[in-house]
Amino acid sequence: MSKGSILIGNDHGGYDLKLHIVEYFEKAGTPYVNVGSDSTEIVRYPYFAAKVAGVVSRSEASRGILICSTGIGMSIIANKFQGVRASLCTSTYMGKMTRAHNNSNILCLGGRTTGIFEALDILEAWLTTPYEGGRHEISLGLITEAEETLCKDGVWNPVGPMR
Repeated sequence: MSKGSILIGNDHGGYDLKLHIVEYFEKAGTPYVNVGSDSTEIVRYPYFAAKVAGVVSRSEASRGILICSTGIGMSIIANKFQGVRASLCTSTYMGKMTRAHNNSNILCLGGRTTGIFEALDILEAWLTTPYEGGRHEISLGLITEAEETLCKDGVWNPVGPMR
């Protein structure tokens, strides 16, 4: 996997939307790595979130996408990983602003709550909007400071059935 690749993780609730995102990436020539579920069979989202968030946290990839039914569970677990700024976005404006102001490195989407066209618009805004830096560096610095204090080298590497 190259550092320029975008990881995509999903559970059963995000499977259908993932297929549309993969098609979008293939048409655009965007490198990606699928680390998600490849069916609608029920699986546990924390395993897939950990795969993506772990790689982003270790700086082995710069960005990831997580998709479950609502995006809520994925965003909760992903944000437990140091250095991850996972953002659940339900509008194109949110996709743009989370990149511009928060330098979001993981986009979370709801496969059953956000329509395909809206999700693809959110994705495009998230992919193409640059981080503004400047005054936003102060807040991101505070987040980093809090993570360093709160995380203290905690590592979670889940092992077990994905169902």
